[in-house]
Amino acid sequence: MMRAMTRKYPEDIASFLAVGSFAVVGASSDRDKYGNKVLRCYLQHDLPVVGVNPKSTTVEGVPCHARLTDVPGPPRAVSVVAPPAAAAKILADAEASGVQHVWFQPGAEDPAAVDAARARGLQVIAGGPCLLVALGFRDE
Repeated sequence: MMRAMTRKYPEDIASFLAVGSFAVVGASSDRDKYGNKVLRCYLQHDLPVVGVNPKSTTVEGVPCHARLTDVPGPPRAVSVVAPPAAAAKILADAEASGVQHVWFQPGAEDPAAVDAARARGLQVIAGGPCLLVALGFRDE
C-alpha cells in the first residue's frame, strides 16, 4: 500500500489519492519552484507520477511531457501548478485525456474554469490545502 494512503484525509483528497496515477502540470526542474516540490512530494510518498511541461523531457528522473494529452496512460489525477490563465486549457486537456480528478494547488485556480469543470462532472479540488501540506513534504 502506498504510504500516502495510510493517513486519514478529507473525502475529496482521499478520492483524489485513491486513483493511483498522477501528473503534475507545471512540473519544474527548479527545486525552489512549487512545480518541482509537488512532483517530489508524490515521489516521497511512493506515488506514481509524471511531469507535464513543454520545456522538459524529465524532471527529478521521471518522464515529462509537453501536454496532458501527450501522456501515455493517461494519468487519472492531475495536480496543477501553473498560472490561473492556463487553467481552462489544462482542464480541456484533462477532459480530452479522460482525467476525472484535478487538484489546483493554491494560486493556480481560475474560478470560472473551476466552476465549468465541476459543471462538466470533473472532481476538482480548489481553494483548499496544498498537496505538500496534505501529504507532508520534506524539502531535501
